[in-house]
Amino acid sequence: MISAKVLWTDHERYIGEANSRHAVVMDTASEKTAGTPMELVLIALCGCTASDVVGILRKKREPFTSLEVRAEGERAEGYPAVYTKIKLVYRVGGTVSRKAMEDAVRLSKEKYCSVSAMLEKTAKITAEIEYDSAT
Repeated sequence: MISAKVLWTDHERYIGEANSRHAVVMDTASEKTAGTPMELVLIALCGCTASDVVGILRKKREPFTSLEVRAEGERAEGYPAVYTKIKLVYRVGGTVSRKAMEDAVRLSKEKYCSVSAMLEKTAKITAEIEYDSAT
């Protein structure tokens, strides 16, 4: 079982910690000193799918040299202001075959990424792949 907790520190700032015992700072004030909880959700999505894609590319022995995953999210107007649309952009470096990269992104979305599976309950998630052969 995974457990998590948040401790209010001051103003609108909190420190979160889970089983790994690594802390993350969050801020909900208008002048931010740290990421917001909803920003961290997008970061979690990027991390989850990036981990899947790296693992799949390694298994396929694809010679990638870099991977960056960016997310842009749109939220509902009212409360709860859940994500309704999320666009993921994967930028991969090296001489990776297009088919291998497309397969890795598809497998992450359809089979492996738990964060994506949860977010798809409210958000339409799309993906775009960019190839950077200079890295």
